[in-house]
Amino acid sequence: MPHKKILFLYLLLNSITYNFAFSQKISEVDKIVAKYPKSFNTTEKLAERIEKDFDSEAERARAIYSWMAFNIKYDYNAFLNPPKVQGFSYSSEAEKQRKIKQLNDNLIQKAFKSQKAVCEGFTALYQNLAEQLGLKCEIIRGDSKTNLRDIGRKTTSSNHAWNMVLIDKKWRLLDVTWGQGYYDSSKGRMVADFDPIYFDTDPDYFFAKHFPDSGTFLGNRLSKNDFLNGPLIYNKTIENDYKIKSPDSGIIEAKNGDKITVEIKNVSKANQVFYLNKRNQPVKILNPKEKRGGLEFQILIDNNVGDYITIFIDTNSIVSFKIVSK
Repeated sequence: MPHKKILFLYLLLNSITYNFAFSQKISEVDKIVAKYPKSFNTTEKLAERIEKDFDSEAERARAIYSWMAFNIKYDYNAFLNPPKVQGFSYSSEAEKQRKIKQLNDNLIQKAFKSQKAVCEGFTALYQNLAEQLGLKCEIIRGDSKTNLRDIGRKTTSSNHAWNMVLIDKKWRLLDVTWGQGYYDSSKGRMVADFDPIYFDTDPDYFFAKHFPDSGTFLGNRLSKNDFLNGPLIYNKTIENDYKIKSPDSGIIEAKNGDKITVEIKNVSKANQVFYLNKRNQPVKILNPKEKRGGLEFQILIDNNVGDYITIFIDTNSIVSFKIVSK
């Protein structure tokens, strides 16, 4: 075998081994942090505990994420009834900065003590703890894509915030607000459901659901069109690395009788694949083909198809598309 191929295989195997070991180590962090007290007297005490228990930047960054996701809950009432914006006067730039810092400190302490926050509180507290542990951390504000109506929106808005943290000289994306749980509309309340996928998320997945106000990531311009018009993906899509290869747009122009071709990576015939018609009845995918490490299949557009199609794999929603009549 040529030396270049041997070297490539060696590097690939080392990479797989490293990533597996890294993921195992991170899972151990979650187990340790799950045994921490649910509250600490101060942020400093929590940071000291994390510093004592973990040595690496990755472990410490993950420990902050998991403790917050386990213990800080999303304040849905505050989301529905946001407090009035606090204004203040100042006579110098130094006084302005002092007052801004005081407002930020108040936000951090409120999130930490009450253990309730919206995304501004989550991101400010994460940054505060990260910096106490010597980690560089940024707060990014921007748009989020979470429901069917978001497919094909005309404009972005600044409605969410998340963090970037520098780990081993690489900026990693995280959204601890989404890591702590979700709002269940059928129950009318937040559900605690720790989700590790929003820590060090693959940028391709992350920016399918987040778009920064600056429109850039590490100096590279992101596509607003891809964000607004792309399909809606779900947590299980990211968790199982179900890459949506086709259609590449979330908006499908079709008329009755048309067939749309869908290709999803890392799925096989062993998986149960279906979608819901407009009566919310499951329609099983027929005659799927295994292709290039995934599954390719067609969906017939007829009178039973509604304004949106959501594809499910083994009972989990994976991707949604908007159907527009030709």
